[in-house]
Order: sequence, then structure tokens, then C-alpha cells
Amino acid sequence: MLQYLTIPVTPFAQNCSIVWCSETNKAAIIDPGGDLEKLTKAIADRNLQLEAIWLTHAHIDHAGGVAELASKLNLPIIGPHVGDQFWIDRLADQSRMFNFPLSKPFTPNRWLVDGDTVQIGNSTLNVRHCPGHTPGHVVFHSPEAQRAFVGDVLFVGSMGRTDFPGGDHDTLIDSIRNRLWPMGNETVFIPGHGPEGSFGEERRRNPYVRDLQF
Repeated sequence: MLQYLTIPVTPFAQNCSIVWCSETNKAAIIDPGGDLEKLTKAIADRNLQLEAIWLTHAHIDHAGGVAELASKLNLPIIGPHVGDQFWIDRLADQSRMFNFPLSKPFTPNRWLVDGDTVQIGNSTLNVRHCPGHTPGHVVFHSPEAQRAFVGDVLFVGSMGRTDFPGGDHDTLIDSIRNRLWPMGNETVFIPGHGPEGSFGEERRRNPYVRDLQF
């Protein structure tokens, strides 16, 4: 069974998630934006075997620690979609803009596309390409655990910004309604910032994407 631990990192309180297979203790880390010592300690404390970095998108608070962590631990970088190459190339500029530690560009070992899967131990997660916040944003969904790691696509009562380069409001709305909602109302989502929620509750209450006939 898939288990996870979410740890806020960086001054932006970005939700980095460590996910692992309880049968094998093999783990992946989603969006290690920074505070790497805190993250590696949490992994060591649980005796997990970290095998990969999974990336939802390449904004600095999500991707700022990727190159350093991958280099130190010889980890493959999985994701995001190639549409975020622009943001990866600009990581150093993003670091300076937001006063983050200098982050270097990197080349993912594997770009992801809609319909892909990723695996950790005996747990398989589905990949959905959900552009709108960034062009290459992806989401990781575990049907067995009824959990979705959605980055900055959706928040409780809100949704991702679309005013950065490559963002598009209508595209983000389409991603949420046509790629997240089919995962099921009971699915719990782990957003890039803030508390967890369920897709059903957001369909009922979120002012940006609620279904008026729900």
C-alpha cells in the first residue's frame, strides 16, 4: 500500500511529499523544492530507500532542490512534461527573483506525458498532464490509495495562478474538470500549498471550478 508524508519546505511553504511502498520501503520524493536536510532526515528516520525524484512542475519552490538532491544521491529525475523546459532553463533566474538559494538547471531522465505511469516498489501511480498553471504540469494519482498529488493545479477553495509565462486560465479549468474530477469524488488531493481536500468537496464548494448541478 502507498503511504506518504508531506513536509512544507522553502519560505513559500511548498508541500513536498515523500511517497513509499509499505511492502518494500522503496520511496520517491515529489517536488523537493528546498530544505534538503529536513527531507533526507525524514527519509532516514523511516528507513526508506529513496529511488527517484518525481516533479509536478518546475517553478522554483517545487524544483529548487532537484539538481542538488539528484547529484548527491544519484537519483533519476522523473517529470514533469517537456512543456516546462522553459522553467527548468530559468531556474537560476527564478532563484534570484525570489531570493532562493541558487538552483541549477537539470535534464530529467524521463519526461512524462498524459497516460504514463510511475512505480515505486509495488505501488503504481497514474500520470495526468494538467497544463494551465504551467504548460508542463503533471499530477500523480494513486487509485489504490485514493490520493492525488496535484502540485499547484488545485487548492482547497482555490486553484493555481495563471499569470506567469505559459499560464492559461481556461486551460487550467479544463485540466481540473476533465482530468482531476474523473479520479472520483472521494479522492483526497495533496496540493502544492495548504491543507489536503477532496475532489468532491471542491466540486461542491470551490468558487472557481464548482459544478453548479453537483
